[in-house]
Amino acid sequence: MDPGGGTESELSRVNQALKTLSAGNRTLLRASQEQDLLLGMCRVIVNEGGYRLAYVAYAQHDEQKSLPIMAYAIQRDIPEERDFFDHLQLTWADVELGQHAPAIAVRSGEPCIGRSLLTDPGHAPWREVAIRLDYSSLSAFPLPIDGEVVGALLIADSSPDAFDEAEVRLLGELADDLAYGIANLRSRIKRHEAEERIARMALYDSLTGLPNRTMFRSRLQSAIVDGRQKHRPLAVLLLSAMHFHEISDTLGYQQADLLTCSFARQLEDHQREDRFVACVGDAEFALLYPDMDVSQAMRTAQDLIRAFSSPVEVGGLSISVGLCAGIAAFPGHGTDPDSLIRRARMAMFEAKRRGSDSAVFTPELEQQRTNRLALMIDLRRAIEQKALMLYCQPKIDLATRRIRGAEGLVRWQHPAHGMIPAEEFVKIAETSGLITPLTYHVLEAAFQQIYAWHDMGIDQPLSVNLSARDLRDPALIDKLKNLFSTWGTRPDWIQFELTESALMEDPVGALDAIRRIKALGVELFIDDFGIGYSSLSYLHKLPVDAIKIDQSFVMAMPDSAISAAIVQSTIELGHRLDLEVVAEGVETESAWNHLVALGCDTAQGFYMARPMPAEQFRNWQVHYESSLH
Repeated sequence: MDPGGGTESELSRVNQALKTLSAGNRTLLRASQEQDLLLGMCRVIVNEGGYRLAYVAYAQHDEQKSLPIMAYAIQRDIPEERDFFDHLQLTWADVELGQHAPAIAVRSGEPCIGRSLLTDPGHAPWREVAIRLDYSSLSAFPLPIDGEVVGALLIADSSPDAFDEAEVRLLGELADDLAYGIANLRSRIKRHEAEERIARMALYDSLTGLPNRTMFRSRLQSAIVDGRQKHRPLAVLLLSAMHFHEISDTLGYQQADLLTCSFARQLEDHQREDRFVACVGDAEFALLYPDMDVSQAMRTAQDLIRAFSSPVEVGGLSISVGLCAGIAAFPGHGTDPDSLIRRARMAMFEAKRRGSDSAVFTPELEQQRTNRLALMIDLRRAIEQKALMLYCQPKIDLATRRIRGAEGLVRWQHPAHGMIPAEEFVKIAETSGLITPLTYHVLEAAFQQIYAWHDMGIDQPLSVNLSARDLRDPALIDKLKNLFSTWGTRPDWIQFELTESALMEDPVGALDAIRRIKALGVELFIDDFGIGYSSLSYLHKLPVDAIKIDQSFVMAMPDSAISAAIVQSTIELGHRLDLEVVAEGVETESAWNHLVALGCDTAQGFYMARPMPAEQFRNWQVHYESSLH
């Protein structure tokens, strides 16, 4: 490992903190409203500084000494994460639940630096959530105004080594600047105007002017009481703009804010006398309809979706966005505000998942969510206990029928549910921050297996898959170097496979990552070739050694002339680029013979061998090689 890596890492973090401080100062100069300042500063910390989370919480002097979050920004749009911070209730009281960093910063008036969410007892109530959402360390800075600490700025990071001395000094300056900005804004208006504004912030969304989540919840509570007394139903609709965060990432959050305001104005234009509408998130709106059943709510949702189907003008651009709706009804889907809102959101995300424009809550959705959460917890435990299994599927030379190597595949035998499909738990890992620990576990198992094979005289390379997230992992190269050094692995003993779709998520960043991996001397494969969107010019730049034709084309060859033509063209293209061509999904002798006739190099599939536990590979090899004679 590079002995200078730590210094470079510290310098990088200091540079990021300097960049954040500079961007924060620009936000201070532009902000004219306090809520805009808070939200803008949180976004700067996350977007410019690269931190995992930033939020500002204000200390209330009520009986509970509550510490509500006034604004926050998160690095990834995970529904569970948004739900968590939307409903998180904190206190700064000196009690057991008030031993977290922001509360300590408020009480002491001093920064609380480098607290570990994984070991610190003060954060035990949130440890499980922190693990799931990939938070490792955090720091909190007090916000003093006129001798009184009015709140705290919290910054969290995925790295347990964040917040060194130089970095903390710069972030402390940022917190001081934020406190100054808050004080400066407050000083511009009279006391009664400030009190009015604070009251409005508590009940109205500062961006759209619509009622916010707090007021919607209060109105929903009243409607539930009325509905219970009169034995009448009510419906909650949660509307969300489709692909909003992709638009925000592409055009910037200022244009995204304009889009949210445009939707808000249209909803106000479609206002019905008995309806109540609130803005509860980024381009996300909650609507309350008293005395409405599920079928009426579905028709209403369809009417609204049609009304919003026309392109929207945003910053001089005409954008087709559209809405999707989630529906929950009282009393069948819940009898309290939080349950109805949460279940309407579940239905909304289910509609997005299915690609439909609306969905109604069902108990199965909640059970699926519960099951998925349980699997997420079990998967983390399985990774930590190294309970996942390494399987191998051989790759066979089509011309000689000799073994060319094997692909390493991860399998999970759940103690209660049996074998969990790989695509299911890998997707859970990708959306829960577990993909990096999962990849590291597979890499460690693969290097260990390679050593065992070569100790037994098996001279076959093993290939391992890397995801798009892995390519963005700044620690990946150091991890690989450490494994090569630990096991004495030669570069020709291991190969890496990268899916075409992963490469296209960030072509420039992926190209840089691939070049650094290739510098280790290993062979690289493009997996699932043909189903992504890469251009030939981009493919030509990649320092890869082989392409793997996606199994969907290979399996369809006997029945589809188009698939057969794609396979033939891909083989010819690969050879013209001096690349080895591997065909996946070879399940029949007919497919094998067809590939031989086309001059394909290597085959992989059930026809030769199914994936097998790595420890069985030696016996399979002996039996297979004896069958060739």
